[in-house]
Formats: sequence, C-alpha cells, structure tokens
Amino acid sequence: MKKTAPLEFENHFPLSQEDILKILNFSLSKGGDFSEIFLEYKTYNFINMEEDIIKETAESISLGLGIRVLSGEKTGYGYTNDISLEKVRKAALTAASIASTPGDRNASSLTPSSFPHNYYPVRESLHKASLENKISLVQECYRSAQNLDPKIKKVKVSFIDLTQHVRIVNSEGLDISDVRPLVKLVCLAIAEKTSKREAGYSGGGGRVGLEYFTQSLSPEEIGQDAAHEALELLEAEWPPAGEMPVILAPGHSGVLIHEAVGHLLEADFNRKKTSIFWNKMGKKVADSQVSIYDDPTIPHFRGSYNIDDEGTLPKKVLLIHQGKLTGLLQDRLSARLMKKSCTGHGRRQDYTNIPIPRMSNTYVDKGEYTPEEIIKSVKKGFYAHKYQGGQVEDSGKFTFSVSSGYLIEDGKLTSPVKQATLIGTNIDILNKIEMIGSDLQFGLQTGTCGKEGQSMPVNDGCPTLKITRMTVGGQS
Repeated sequence: MKKTAPLEFENHFPLSQEDILKILNFSLSKGGDFSEIFLEYKTYNFINMEEDIIKETAESISLGLGIRVLSGEKTGYGYTNDISLEKVRKAALTAASIASTPGDRNASSLTPSSFPHNYYPVRESLHKASLENKISLVQECYRSAQNLDPKIKKVKVSFIDLTQHVRIVNSEGLDISDVRPLVKLVCLAIAEKTSKREAGYSGGGGRVGLEYFTQSLSPEEIGQDAAHEALELLEAEWPPAGEMPVILAPGHSGVLIHEAVGHLLEADFNRKKTSIFWNKMGKKVADSQVSIYDDPTIPHFRGSYNIDDEGTLPKKVLLIHQGKLTGLLQDRLSARLMKKSCTGHGRRQDYTNIPIPRMSNTYVDKGEYTPEEIIKSVKKGFYAHKYQGGQVEDSGKFTFSVSSGYLIEDGKLTSPVKQATLIGTNIDILNKIEMIGSDLQFGLQTGTCGKEGQSMPVNDGCPTLKITRMTVGGQS
C-alpha cells in the first residue's frame, strides 16, 4: 500500500489538555476504574436526483463528545453537544454516577500518540470538494440508467459523503486522533413492462476521495448496472420451492455470512451466552474448507478504520479456521470481562453512543475450485445472486430474501429468478458447504449494519460457494 499521510485532524474543541485531564478525573470521582472521552466533529453532505431534477441537497455539521466510565460490568455514559467546561463536567459526573463504586482514582497524564499506517489515503477532503463536481457525478449516473432502455421509467440517484474527525483520550493516558472519509453513490432504477414493475440497485464508494469515480468505478457503470438488473427482473420467473443444491454468488453473498455468522461472533453476544457459538471455541462449526475473517485494515474499504472508536489499533481476526471456531470480535469491555486481548472492534455510530463489538469487513476466504467447476457440479438447483436482507436469531436460524438469482439446469445458469427465500441454520449450512471458489469478491461498498440502534458502515464478501442442500422458499 502506498504510504500517504492521513487527512489532517482539525481540532474543533475548545478544551485544553489541562481541561481534558480535569474531565477524566471528574468522571473517575465516584470510583470508576476506567474513563474515556470520545470527541467528534463531523461534516455531512447529501444530494438526491429524481424526476430529472436535483430534488434535494443538504449539508450538516455536528460536534459533541461522549464520556464513558467503566466499573466492572457497569457502564456509565454521558454526552453533550455543548463543549463548555461546565456542561462537559455535568456529562462526566452523570457517567460517573451510573458506574459508581467505592474508591477514587486519578487519570494518568495524557501522551499524544499516532498510528504507523493509513488505510484510506485520499488527495482531498470530501467536504472541501465542490458541490458542482458532486452534482455532475449524480447527473452522469442518472442519465446512464435512464437512457439504457425505454422500459426504464424511473431513476433515483443519491450521493452521500461525510468526514469524521475523532479524538479519543482515556484515563490510561491515551490521546489519539483520526480523520475518516466516507462516500457512496447509489442508483435505483425501476423498469416497467405491461403490468410488471421491477427495481434494480447498484452503487459504489468507500473510504475514498472523488477520484474513485474516475479511476475505479464510474457513475455510468453504476447507473447501467442498476438498470440492467431491473430489466432482467422483468423477465424473471418465480423460484421453485423445496430443498435443493444452492450456489451463492461471489461478493454479494457475503451479506449472508455477515448476518448469519458474523453477528454471532461478536464478543458481547458470547459473553452473555446468547450466541449459539458461546461454548464452541476450538470446536468444529463448519466444513474443514471454511475459513472466515474480519479485517478492518483493508485499504479504502467502507468498513475499515485506522483506530477503532476506543482508540485501539485494529487487527485482522481469523474467526473460523478450517472449520474450527478460533476468534471473536472484541471491544475493550468484553475483552476485560472475558480476559481476552482486544481486537480493535469497538465501534460506535457517533458521540451519543457507547462503543460495542462490531464487524468491519467480513468474508469467507477463497478455496480451490473455479466458479465454472462449481456450477457444472449441479444438475438442478438454485444460484443466489443479490439479496434484499434477512433475519437471524440467536439460535442461528435465518431467513434471507434473494432479490435476483438463476435456475441451475444441467450445470448451467439458465432462467433468471426473483424473490426467492433462503432458509436454514448457520452451523448446519456451514457444514454443508461442499465447494469453495477461488474467486473471492466483495459486495457493493454501500452497506450499513444495524445493531442495538446503532448503524455502522461495513462490507462483506465471499467466493462462489456450493451448499449441498438448502431450503429455498418460492412457488411449489
């Protein structure tokens, strides 16, 4: 990776080092054993185009800080968007009162530190790029979808960028900062034919600058991809129902692994024994071909970060190795309570939220088969291509909606299929993975993951996967 300095952190907080140390000591005044301040300044820009016009543009700036106090299993939290010392002091005392315990500790002196890497080098801050340039990207994407075919009747294109300046200080002396760019351009195209109407979706972005849309993925490609999907779905059949071999497409199918497996390997669910995996460390939970990683250090990816939201350097974590459960995603609290090392997966939506264990970029590692070999091995089955979302229970049972796929007949992809459902249990399906492709890909750089009311940017991926048998919901 080319070494490029991170974007320059801009200090928008009128608090001196002395003030910050006072606040940390306020927060420890009722006996907490650890305290932390998360300072955030964020710029946000939004553009929406539909009905042939720019319908909306918006710009916002938010600023605030959150103060967390830990005492054993107790967490106290207070936050404010008023950065005056008195208001911050009140937030600190609120957090201290929630996590109070006998005793009185003092914070260590702060030592500013940096990190030796930069996972998202960009030439220019997204916030400083001109509105005209951003609008031209939106218009190019819109026209490319609209003009592809007369059956495309409606197009909606949205552009979002944000730049997040964070500073994290804690009672152990940590003082570290980062600037995180994030952008996405997405297109929804709707096609109509007689009484049928179908929608296609595509997009791209990541922790990149605007140069991404000229060097890596053009607005024209995004618009055409969305339109092509909508047009293909107009000709799609309803899926067959029943148990059959299922092949998961590379890239997009990573969302199934993210939801059905990744969440249940976040440490808090295992610490609380609500995950099906809580007592399976070191045990076989998947076919021996299967290895699954979560990696926040992939350059430019949507789920990547230089430091997590507790100031910890992130690590690539091997969750499942050759079928055996080997790792969990740890934040500071879970790592302390479970007596494990922190992996740098403490993430929060913004300064109003506490950090919790979260995924970043989650994927199944590549295998040895070509996708052609895998498809050829199925006489009659279903190929799942794109997904609308799904539901997963703590028990591992899941239901996923497949927006587009194909029938497999005599080892070939044939008729397009729409609105299928995949039903199963994660450990059962992990053990039914029969072939893994050599074609590891990642999904669209547009994904957002929700947990406990907090939304975070993520990405996921996988190679082509063959599952021996799986329940497909459709028309019998």
